[in-house]
Amino acid sequence: MTDQTRTVLVGVDGSEASADAVRWAARLASERDLELELVHCLQLAGLVYGGGLAGSAVLFEGIREGGERIVAEARELALSVDASLEIDSEVLTDSAAALLIARSHRSRMVVLGRTGTGGFTGMLVGATTSAVVSHAGCPVAVVRGRHGDGPVPQDGPVAVGVDGSPNSEAAIAAAFEEASFRRVPLVAAHAWADVVYDSAEGMARLMPQWETLQPTEERLLAQRLAGWQEKYPDVEVRRKLVRDRPRHVLLAESDRAQLLVVGSRGRGGFAGMLLGSTSQALVHHASCPVLVVREPKR
Repeated sequence: MTDQTRTVLVGVDGSEASADAVRWAARLASERDLELELVHCLQLAGLVYGGGLAGSAVLFEGIREGGERIVAEARELALSVDASLEIDSEVLTDSAAALLIARSHRSRMVVLGRTGTGGFTGMLVGATTSAVVSHAGCPVAVVRGRHGDGPVPQDGPVAVGVDGSPNSEAAIAAAFEEASFRRVPLVAAHAWADVVYDSAEGMARLMPQWETLQPTEERLLAQRLAGWQEKYPDVEVRRKLVRDRPRHVLLAESDRAQLLVVGSRGRGGFAGMLLGSTSQALVHHASCPVLVVREPKR
């Protein structure tokens, strides 16, 4: 990552998805000599009616004890990965999304599960995860699995989406660092048929033949990777240039990868968008953990 902070921040809520996130974050912190921060925010909505606090002190204390138990179990799980980890943990009454977003500005990475205990049945990504990915001040890892087909293989490559945007450049930097740390190849995927027209009568008629565009797209991919290949000569780079939509290519790569890295918003996004459609699709549907990286503020 580009910042020098040493904290990996994990939101925990007692769900199985949260446990997966804790294990993933603990391994990362252990391998890179980082500190782990576990936070749980109490769900107090049931105590409030009409704007006033209706719940008793006994009920509130019961909720707090439940939160303390969730954090203690998460801490124990992290220590089972590495007993020497430095771990801070807290139980708070803040909004989970607001707290994680605020603390992300002093964290190296935020790690979250794909869904939480507060999500509706069938939701692919919980509301807290979606909000944090959209607004965090540091990279956010959403820990996803193989859709019931077993654990993500640890010998798979790191995959990154390349499109030439500033967010893509930040994602490339993070992807090379991840591949180097993990000692695995890097798949750099550039999909250059990423514009969809409503009909054959639209601007598609004005587009040149794909064959005439391919050399330009090949140069773009080579240029975006060149400096990083010099910085990380240990990383084997596999270039993938595909005439398809980015989400299709990257979702396919997630079936083989151990980590998928993307920018928060690509070249097709509207000004002011916090999370592009491709990144959203990957966070919801990828078959491996997804690391969403935002362009550094200047």
